[in-house]
Amino acid sequence: MMAAARKLKTATRTSFARKKWFPGFALLALLAGSPLRAQDSSLNGRWTLVREKSTDIDSYTSLALEFEVKEDRVTILQEWGAKKIVEQATLLTGGRKQQVEIRHRLLPPNIFMGVKLPVGGKKEVSAEWQGAVLKVVETYEIISSQGGGPLRVEHFYEPDPAGNALIYRWKRDTRVGGPEARYLLRKADRNQAYVMKMSDNWEIDGRLPEQACLISLQGVVNEEKSALYFLYGEAWDYRFTPAVHEYLRDVRLYSFTPLGTLEQALTLFRDRIRGYIVWDRNVRTSLIVAFTLAGLEKGIVVSEDLLPLVRKIGLQPIEDFRGKFSGQTDYEIYRWAYDRYWGRCSRDFIVWLGGEHGKVLKPGVADFGMTRKAFFTDLSSKASDVLECELTQKLFADMKPLALVMGWHSYKKDLEETFVTLTSRFGLRMEGLHTLPNMSFMGHVPLTPGFRFRNNHTVKPGRTYVPEEKVYLTFIQTDCLGLGAWTRPGRGSIPYTWEVTMNWSWLAPAMLEYFYSQATPNDYFLGALSGPGYLYPKAFPKAMRPGMISMARELMAKLDLNAFEIMDYSEEGTIEGPSELTAEVIDQYYRGMPDAIGFINGYRPSHTFAVRDKRPLISYDYYLSPSRPEEDAAADLKELARINPRRPYFLAAHIRQSSDITRVKSIYERLGPEFQLVPLDLFLKMAGEKPTFAPRVQEGAR
Repeated sequence: MMAAARKLKTATRTSFARKKWFPGFALLALLAGSPLRAQDSSLNGRWTLVREKSTDIDSYTSLALEFEVKEDRVTILQEWGAKKIVEQATLLTGGRKQQVEIRHRLLPPNIFMGVKLPVGGKKEVSAEWQGAVLKVVETYEIISSQGGGPLRVEHFYEPDPAGNALIYRWKRDTRVGGPEARYLLRKADRNQAYVMKMSDNWEIDGRLPEQACLISLQGVVNEEKSALYFLYGEAWDYRFTPAVHEYLRDVRLYSFTPLGTLEQALTLFRDRIRGYIVWDRNVRTSLIVAFTLAGLEKGIVVSEDLLPLVRKIGLQPIEDFRGKFSGQTDYEIYRWAYDRYWGRCSRDFIVWLGGEHGKVLKPGVADFGMTRKAFFTDLSSKASDVLECELTQKLFADMKPLALVMGWHSYKKDLEETFVTLTSRFGLRMEGLHTLPNMSFMGHVPLTPGFRFRNNHTVKPGRTYVPEEKVYLTFIQTDCLGLGAWTRPGRGSIPYTWEVTMNWSWLAPAMLEYFYSQATPNDYFLGALSGPGYLYPKAFPKAMRPGMISMARELMAKLDLNAFEIMDYSEEGTIEGPSELTAEVIDQYYRGMPDAIGFINGYRPSHTFAVRDKRPLISYDYYLSPSRPEEDAAADLKELARINPRRPYFLAAHIRQSSDITRVKSIYERLGPEFQLVPLDLFLKMAGEKPTFAPRVQEGAR
């Protein structure tokens, strides 16, 4: 019940700015008898109950505590059920006892028990500090059906050092057995935010205008702190927004107030919005340009049908794109935007709002791009699209080395491998997708103080692992912790590896803390993909590779990762083209990551294998597509075992994120006793001890 509070006890101290006491509140003043310790001040402020993490309080729906700590006193306010019971007294402390008048006849929190307090009588109260814990002891007579007698109650108030959570406990000498009375309270003026639900309709003639406006609002209000969080629909690429929301609420103790309408949201945040940009619903690209200007001006994007609403709440126009780009090509529109806005935009971040095209746009990452003053586009990277590709290269050339390209390429204009090849040639790295949600919110949520990333390592340092005559399988989930596969059925039931988006360690650290803290012993994390972000090493400038690999190594150390994944489709496509790595590239990874126990290569099956100092580099031998029937997939794996008869045979399988672990487990259970599923680190360690694969690299370098 109090696991969250126990984690928060490791936090560092923060100060409290004193608030006014609320009218009608009674005060309990405890005069401290010993000098104030620094950690005691973390008790300061108003605290409100987290009911779902606390002992039941009968008919009361709320409990509020308020403290003011000074050098020689502590002032406490205790309010049960919206001022129905308020405790008050003034005491000298240091364990010294004083008489205090009883003013309430009920016994909180057990008001349904047949116990009454004698109003007007006296109770003996003492208070003292026990480290950072405030202990208050009360002794008084009670009235019961058989007459009553004395009652002793001990109260303990224990804040975490960061001042985010408070544990309140009480013990009565008459209560023997049963669960301990424990209450978790959150700081009332901290970690307050709002939450809204998004629909799965992202069409221009549907909900896109309203939801694009909300995302731009998120980019404005989350620039300085976390204020607005969205719950995306079931069809959204990243299915974990509800789970992360629960984590923020229940573990990180965020208090979320629901918002139901766009008007409600705009009215609430009216004073933070500098104005609005009108985009043309007849020119889809105008919305992408509008996001650029919205980030630069702290405005929101609206379609024509939303004008009555924004005028109603008193917002002023910044720019109107209606009719401005009619009949123009994307190149002409983006060239105009480049001439007008590029000089004011970031050189550390640029956003590609690609993905779906036509009447659909899913600008999930736009809020983050706005906070970083990024330039927004969906230009083509395909050489045959001469003008667009030239402008794309012009933008890339102006970016800083190793800058981040956020978002995703346009599914209509080019291919993933074409786009990532071009970003890599300019020494840039990708961080997808265009649907990556709530990054402006998560960027302000720090790690829990004292939290350290810990992977579930199976291999023990210094120990030798000798494989048997078996087919060893390891399963690795594609794409950014499986996009939403993490929350799907079956996780934890079999050894499973998850590709970690390592840049989240600084872009959204609490997002990774959520995954690490939720991991089961069967969940193992793998560094990805090719670098500190998504890139193709063969296309990446040779002189920049060592620095890039060094940056990836630092992120691996931070995230407790000891295995790394490489992928390169910079030559002629993802299936037909050679995805092997050159000896030169392999050498650079081995030199640059001396702590890695091994490497995985490819996406679909690749054909590069190597081993150095018992550290293997193994390519995927199988890719589980979303549509492959389970029976056929099992037959594929069995056939691979016959094609590769030497034992042990090390078979790495890449699992598309749309497959949940229940499906993968079902396939494995069809394979028979010759197959053994093992964690990736054990897989690599055994492969290094007895490599039965044939060393193979791509001949020559492009």
